Amino acid sequence: MTGSDAHASTNQPDPITTEVVGSSLIAAANEMGEVLVRAAFSTNIKERRDTSAAVLDPNGDTIAQASHIPLHMGSMLGLVHAIHERRPASDIAPGDVFIANDPYSGGGTHLPDVTLAAPFIVDGEVVAFVANVAHHGEIGGSNSGVPDIYSEGMRIPLIRLHNAGELNNDVMDLILINCRLPNERLADFRAQVASLDMGLQRLGELVARYGVDTLHACLRRLEEQAKSQSRAGIGTIPEGVYRFSDRMDGDGVDDSPIPIKVAVTIADGEVRCDFTGSAPQVRGPINLPYYATMASVYYALKAVIDPTLPANSGFYRTIQVLAPEGTIVNCLPPSPCLFRSDTAQRIVDVVLGALAEVIPDRVTAASNGAVSGVYFLGRRADDSYYAYIETLGGGMGAGANNDGADGVQVHTTNTSNLPVEALELEYPMLVERYELAPDSGGPGRHRGGMGIVREYRMLAGGVQVRTKGDRDRTAPWGLAGGHSGGMSRVVRNPDTDAPTELRAKEYDLLLDPGETIRIVTPGAGGYGPPKERDPDAVLRDVREGKVSAEVARDVYGLAEEEIMEAAWASINPER
Repeated sequence: MTGSDAHASTNQPDPITTEVVGSSLIAAANEMGEVLVRAAFSTNIKERRDTSAAVLDPNGDTIAQASHIPLHMGSMLGLVHAIHERRPASDIAPGDVFIANDPYSGGGTHLPDVTLAAPFIVDGEVVAFVANVAHHGEIGGSNSGVPDIYSEGMRIPLIRLHNAGELNNDVMDLILINCRLPNERLADFRAQVASLDMGLQRLGELVARYGVDTLHACLRRLEEQAKSQSRAGIGTIPEGVYRFSDRMDGDGVDDSPIPIKVAVTIADGEVRCDFTGSAPQVRGPINLPYYATMASVYYALKAVIDPTLPANSGFYRTIQVLAPEGTIVNCLPPSPCLFRSDTAQRIVDVVLGALAEVIPDRVTAASNGAVSGVYFLGRRADDSYYAYIETLGGGMGAGANNDGADGVQVHTTNTSNLPVEALELEYPMLVERYELAPDSGGPGRHRGGMGIVREYRMLAGGVQVRTKGDRDRTAPWGLAGGHSGGMSRVVRNPDTDAPTELRAKEYDLLLDPGETIRIVTPGAGGYGPPKERDPDAVLRDVREGKVSAEVARDVYGLAEEEIMEAAWASINPER
């Protein structure tokens, strides 16, 4: 027996060992994510880092999550549960790799997010699982319109991709033959498997050093600590029921507003979020599977309760999420959910909006409230097919002590900016504008973050384009007297004799060579009365082109002379 095993026989590991093991598990999850990014082939993963990784306990509860994309946790929360529903423990072997993406049978949240998981087995016992999720840019399905889940791509139920270390070629062939870019998919799947191998290696090193018993004991203690820390944070919020409602600006099929409502109950060291009263599931692809709703709530509450909380099941056990089946926040098959990330952002908005009633100094005004994006599907000059998705940042809501960040991904998403050079090198298009949107940051004592303007010119014809997003009719709200932020816009062929204003959600566009499409993402709400803002900060915004002279005068109340001087400096910076 090793010294560590002997120490663990008390089932009470010392705090130092517990912290070392906990930090090692988080490091393992982060390293898994980095391996996946570095080994991936597709732009969406290797450049935009649209991926996540985690270590899960034998029951599928979270042990450690990489600092990537909070919404992806929804794709991993249900995966191990699906494994146990379909496979007895005796049928799980070292070297197995499971794969799934289906929101209705495999624990996923939308089809492009393909999740892989592998068991970590010691002496015949499943000790943990390692898992990752990667957003695949093309996974089959229809190129136009999204009437139901079957058109969104290939549905993969929980199946075994590797059996005791051997690739199941029949399964891989079935997946790849349904994809338009099979070589790209195969390379990315291999990167996901390499990521799992790294996670298993790191877990093996932990067990070799400390023993299985100590690992189990540390996991229990880490969960207990997270639960206690969460309860302490919840205890700083006055008990009560706090309500808020917001809306989605249509689903891309019907322009009618779609309400999302929540009642947040704080009581006895726990939080219950009840979404009763939210709209029924819709025909457009913005429905949210239950696990995605859970992940969004966990993110929002972690940010408010205690940002240092470990994202593990001890924290999650203090949270209850009630979402009626058949609603937009807990959809049932065959409802489409390809663009569910916009609705996930609204989940965060309503939870923060509810808590703003009681702890306004600990929440922000509404952020851009969307994952504005555009899909390009077409052929290059050599007739090779391409599929590229790009999501764009927007404004971050202002807080009680700070301005909101400009042009960033917020809340449940965390993908990277794709450099213009990388995009133009790989795809037949030019980026003609990429800048912050003036006056899109909601005025306030602290200004809301600004949205982004990005404009693409097609160099090849027959490009099928889909846009996604929201907040093109309902602006991101301000807080404590702050004003709302700018709304989104999509314009086809702007700055021509025949520009066309489109909705944020356009699912069936076809662009010819030379045509352009401009995406303007939403800004964010301001915090506090605008006339309480430091005049020097307003003038700085004017000089930097972030705020117009008109807004500085009419909203912030500055004198015409000093505004004009700042405006002149913005166009003559050397004077």
